[in-house]
Amino acid sequence: EVERLIGLGKVAVNGKILDTPATLVTRDDVITVNGKPIGAAQATRVWRYHKPSGLVTSHNDPGGRPTVFDALPSSLPRVISVGRLDLNTEGLLILTNDGELSRALELPQTELVRQYRARARGRVSQLQLDSLKEGVTVDGIRYGPIEATLEKAKDTADTEGRGPANLWISVSITEGKNREVRKVLEHLGLTVNRLIRLAYGPFQLGTLPVGSVEEVGPRVIREMLAAHIRPENLPTGNTVSTPAPVPGRRTSAPIVKGASGSAMSDPSRKPSRTRAAEAASADGGDTGRRAPKGEGWAKAKPKFEHSKTFKPRERTAPARAEEGDRGERPKRAFTPRADQFIDKPRGAGGPRKPGGTSSKSFGDKPAFGSKPGGKPGGRPAGGGFGAKPGGSRPSGGGGRGGPRGGSR
Repeated sequence: EVERLIGLGKVAVNGKILDTPATLVTRDDVITVNGKPIGAAQATRVWRYHKPSGLVTSHNDPGGRPTVFDALPSSLPRVISVGRLDLNTEGLLILTNDGELSRALELPQTELVRQYRARARGRVSQLQLDSLKEGVTVDGIRYGPIEATLEKAKDTADTEGRGPANLWISVSITEGKNREVRKVLEHLGLTVNRLIRLAYGPFQLGTLPVGSVEEVGPRVIREMLAAHIRPENLPTGNTVSTPAPVPGRRTSAPIVKGASGSAMSDPSRKPSRTRAAEAASADGGDTGRRAPKGEGWAKAKPKFEHSKTFKPRERTAPARAEEGDRGERPKRAFTPRADQFIDKPRGAGGPRKPGGTSSKSFGDKPAFGSKPGGKPGGRPAGGGFGAKPGGSRPSGGGGRGGPRGGSR
């Protein structure tokens, strides 16, 4: 893009229009594009992205297929990818806002290991995979050393006679040429039907959800990538603005390019409720109620249905002669059982005393008076708790038998 702008004569350095991109500039130079000065260089930032299958690693696809950058969260700044992943390859993709860092990490001279996990159909031995350690030439292209390990293999044929079942292979490469893993495994007679990138250099895919983006911390960038970043672009601090993974935009619907070239979601892929409401509104129907079922719909069959109809059992003729018609049967008298408590029948109750409860006098309880039966009332004279009649116990002493209240 920069080379295109320079070719159009829209880039100037210190007021002079550039005619070649091979120009050395410094931090003190003033660079303008279309007469507008560009801002100072931003600190280098890096993201991990879990690319799903079915996305093209390109900013613009001539065929109109959905791209990785169409699916990224809108909150991300303009970024570029470190290398590419094929349309049907999934897994870790490194994103950055630093073009120089991207080019440096892509070079084979950096010898960054790319780890993949491939699922393939066919038969292969570990001895065949070990032969890749010395490199291999496929269709005239020379590939460097490759580490491949057979994880699981099922040598038994499937029931439909299509040959051996799938097997998983761990593959590590350092070059990252176009479709390198697929071509090398196909050279061994395997058909790769799934390919996942697990690591790129020091960065791991880990448990990052599919379609999500997570920013790498500044401290990790300084420790892992300082040799590939200009000192003035090294980030400072130890925190990021979005520490948690950010889910990407929905990519299950095809991305349609508008007249301006920008990506927009297919209008026909609106949420189901929205589509249903719009359809009902267009037909003039009530959007709050479900439309009646048309002809051809059958009533749902109950989960359980008896095979016969149940009827009440009819009484026999002797029973009807003895008991008579149930509607004219006399009412039986109630006889309580011997072991059953039956309260006495309660009457309607007599009339209340005149004045109700208000005629009862209230006040202090009267003093000791006479008791019924001619018994004397009150306490004996001398009141209180006097001396008890003595018995055989000694009256003196300070023991337990002594009088209460004595000195101790």
